[in-house]
Amino acid sequence: MRKQYWFIILTYVLMQLSSIVGVPLLYLLGVGKGQTPVQAKLTLTSVWSVIAFLLCLVIVLLILRTVPKTTLRNRPKASIGASVAWAVGGVFLALFAQSIAAMIEMKLFGANPESENTQMIMKLIQALPLMVIVSSVFGPILEEIIFRKIIFGAIYEKTNFFIAALFSSVLFSVVHIDFSHFLIYAAMGFTFAFLYVRTNRIIVPIFAHVAMNTFVVIIQTFQGQIQDYLERVEKVLLIIGGFL
Repeated sequence: MRKQYWFIILTYVLMQLSSIVGVPLLYLLGVGKGQTPVQAKLTLTSVWSVIAFLLCLVIVLLILRTVPKTTLRNRPKASIGASVAWAVGGVFLALFAQSIAAMIEMKLFGANPESENTQMIMKLIQALPLMVIVSSVFGPILEEIIFRKIIFGAIYEKTNFFIAALFSSVLFSVVHIDFSHFLIYAAMGFTFAFLYVRTNRIIVPIFAHVAMNTFVVIIQTFQGQIQDYLERVEKVLLIIGGFL
């Protein structure tokens, strides 16, 4: 693995651990002052997440600029048209893989369909709406660079797709610290790895990941309104059915 990639991984790890210092520092600077302890904790965590993820992304992109441009196993990239098609189709493919994994978790392991990780992110977004940039943009870009371009890519060059996707997807799941939904994150990891190999363009899984995360945030944000709308539609259909 290139030394630049090790620097990128180290930057990502330090970013993940930086809240140990960053959150207390923000507290000393008065962030969250006057709020309840619970609300202050959410605000502090959200503010530091935005700062840390932004700095990490900037550093990672600067380091990547020093890496010679190569493709997986030196194969040609997919055409622009094909890449766009796979990027858009990849969103639905990822959602499909996620739904299958969720059904397996519920049927076999009795897992709660609600993700603790997702619920925590939504609380952070409510505390600081700007946090949506982290969950929908900064986070997915960094994760695709780390887990697909670097980790998956390095292993894929020496083994095969299944071994590389399995290893990188397991790490991807572990990092989210939501073990009751381990299969969901692993399924997403396999899907994004497939998109990367299929097109040889890291931008394709990045787009699919960003779009999927954004979709989840929108659904979670307007869940109540959507439920009310569906209930009203159901009532209208029942009335129409009565006339018919």
